[in-house]
Amino acid sequence: MIKVLIIEDEIPARKKLKRFIEELDTAVKIVAEIDTVQSAVDFFRNNQVDVVFSDIELLDGNAFEIYGKVTISCPVIFTTAYDEFWMNAFENNGIDYLLKPFSKERFQRAWDKYLLLRKSFSQESHAISNLSQLIQQNFNEKNYKKRFSVNCFQGMYFLETENILFFEANEGVVFACDIKAKKHLLTESTLKEIEAKLNPSEFFRINRGELIQKKYIERIERYNKNTLAVKLKSYEHLLKTSQSATSEFREWIEK
Repeated sequence: MIKVLIIEDEIPARKKLKRFIEELDTAVKIVAEIDTVQSAVDFFRNNQVDVVFSDIELLDGNAFEIYGKVTISCPVIFTTAYDEFWMNAFENNGIDYLLKPFSKERFQRAWDKYLLLRKSFSQESHAISNLSQLIQQNFNEKNYKKRFSVNCFQGMYFLETENILFFEANEGVVFACDIKAKKHLLTESTLKEIEAKLNPSEFFRINRGELIQKKYIERIERYNKNTLAVKLKSYEHLLKTSQSATSEFREWIEK
């Protein structure tokens, strides 16, 4: 019997998750349904489970506060409407990250991943010692956005992320510039929103308004004492780093 804890403060989301769990072929028992940080802390001080399904934004705070107050050895499958918390999830026993609203199929993939963990490390001591290694492998394989949708008069078309030189925010709108130096108006409203969906080893925000892709950097020139000018392939204009981003950019480009 697999013991499951649900930490979720939204009733519809909790009911949906409970239904998915109850429909599993595996023998599963939901031992508790919790909706606050404090009640979760109290639970973990006196109980153990095999796996946790945890929302992140709860009634009385952020779920990561729980794992800062108590130590748990079981894996956590995070469920949330926000994609910016994935690194925090990795640091708190997360093995998967379900973005709401998630489908039954997506839930099943997360559950299959948990079963693989359980099978691979069936002995408790091995499971605990190897959990962090499995978590790191899982989040190193995070799925980043592979293409962006662009609305047009005829309907919609798609722009592959690998073919984007850089993203640009200008007067409240966001563009993507492709490898032919053509700009496309995106549906996303901020660079921050886009940045969260991209691989940070491949993309870097060089200033408030521009986010560039590493593989298209042709050369880098010194612009002034604290600023660099970046030349991208097939784009005639130089892009400039902000003074605050220059130092971090130098480190990023060497990785």
